[in-house]
Amino acid sequence: MNMNQVTLPVSNMQKTTAFYRKMGFLQIVDTPHYARFECPQGEATFSLALEEAQYVNGSVIYFEHEGLDTLVSELKEKGFKFDQDPTDMRYLWREAVLHDPSGNKIKLYWAGDNRLNPPWRVERGE
Repeated sequence: MNMNQVTLPVSNMQKTTAFYRKMGFLQIVDTPHYARFECPQGEATFSLALEEAQYVNGSVIYFEHEGLDTLVSELKEKGFKFDQDPTDMRYLWREAVLHDPSGNKIKLYWAGDNRLNPPWRVERGE
C-alpha cells in the first residue's frame, strides 16, 4: 500500500492555491472547489477542497527538503512568514513551521535516515 494524497480544507481557494504555487508546487487540477498539486520531487500529490462551513483542521502537512535552511531563506525572500525558523527537534528532525492562508499548519523538515529509521524504531505487524 502507498499513500496517494492528503486533502486539506480551505476557506479561500484563490489565495491558498496562489500560496502553494508560490511555494513551488505545480498545480495540476484547478476548479472553484478543488485543486491538486504535484510535489517538485517524487510522485506525491496533495489537494485542497473548498470548505464553506466553519472548520478546525488539526492535521499537519509535512514537506521534506534536504536543503531546509536554504529553502526557508528563499521562501522568506518571497514574503512567506514562519512561526518557527528551522529548529533541531528532540525527535531528530529539523523543522520550520508556517501556515497557509486557510490556517493549515505546514512543517518543512529534513530528517535524513531518521525519518524511517529513528533509534527507537519498532516493527509491529498484525
